[in-house]
Amino acid sequence: MKAGSSRITTHVLDAVLGKPAAGIAVSLEKREGSSWVNVGQSTADADGRCRDLVAEAEPGIYRLTFDIGSYFERFERKSIYPEVVITFRCKDGEHYHLPLLLSDNSYTTYRGS
Repeated sequence: MKAGSSRITTHVLDAVLGKPAAGIAVSLEKREGSSWVNVGQSTADADGRCRDLVAEAEPGIYRLTFDIGSYFERFERKSIYPEVVITFRCKDGEHYHLPLLLSDNSYTTYRGS
């Protein structure tokens, strides 16, 4: 990784089932002025992880969008949330691991390690 760039990863866990939420589509966008530019896409693996969103993220404002509506539909579960969006500030050279803990009608996130 070049100096000044950051790594961005995520991990999705289904708190109701107590398991990783495999198969959730995740997109990563960066704010450029008043617009958002797609910089990466991934699908949560069998462990619920997305390690390949972007190789080197420059400083700026980013957002992760999780398509949780499709995940719940696949398991015939209902949720009021079709997607979850996490917007965050990325600084020079830091690792950003932003897990999502998910249930049918709630979610939480935090900065992991």
